[in-house]
Amino acid sequence: MPHPQAKIHRMFELVEPIATVTFSEVPNEAFLALGMRNYWDGYFAGRAAPLGLAPAEVVHAVFYNFADGEVARHIPWVWGKISPQEAIAVRERGSAAALRQMIGELADSPALVRAADLATRAALSAPAEGRVLYAGLRALDVPEEPVARLWHAATLLREHRGDGHNAALLAHGIGGTESHVLMAVSLGMRAEEFGRIHHLPKAQLAAVVDGLRDRGLVDAAGGFTPAGRETRQRIEALTDELAAPTYDVLSADELDELVAGLEPIAAGVRAVDD
Repeated sequence: MPHPQAKIHRMFELVEPIATVTFSEVPNEAFLALGMRNYWDGYFAGRAAPLGLAPAEVVHAVFYNFADGEVARHIPWVWGKISPQEAIAVRERGSAAALRQMIGELADSPALVRAADLATRAALSAPAEGRVLYAGLRALDVPEEPVARLWHAATLLREHRGDGHNAALLAHGIGGTESHVLMAVSLGMRAEEFGRIHHLPKAQLAAVVDGLRDRGLVDAAGGFTPAGRETRQRIEALTDELAAPTYDVLSADELDELVAGLEPIAAGVRAVDD
């Protein structure tokens, strides 16, 4: 029997903070020490590394939601300073160190080892068709050390879901920058306040908002229309539906055990972020 969609979405909520320690200070400092000019150099080097020496146009397509030209400011420049293989190793070491630092004693607990094992089973079992970034990550060796293995599994699960989310956005005609504007709206923010797009020219953001308004998704005040809210809910539901087969390899009891094992770890990471 398929797992309940609510449980699939709960896994997203737990995996996200664990995987995204890779974007925190410790990995960033490691990339800067190797010659990266800024945070975004390290971001693109680390996240794009499983794609090999793919050109900026390919990375832009796979990542989906960056504005035109943003990837090209970093790819291929970073590959003159570090190879994809080196970036993969730096990212794994830095992410594992950051996670260990954030969760303290939990890093050495039997519960973490069990969670890493269950998460890895799920992460390696997911269908790869159409999941370009996930497929690149799955081709990498799985770390043996439990904290690194848990981070790696969480990253696989995150990017598998992310590849599916991009497909859901595409199916609903929502472009990359539009997706960020809708995220800002869902948080009650104006587009120019949202961290991932606040740096874009105001005229460019205004044009995106106007386009969403013309489509009936955003109202005159910059909030969701009923159609816009329904569209976002459909996208999120489809994203969870596409992620669900990842967990078919686990029994209901094992998935419950994984959720229970991840909850204190994710909470520990969130406590540091807060």
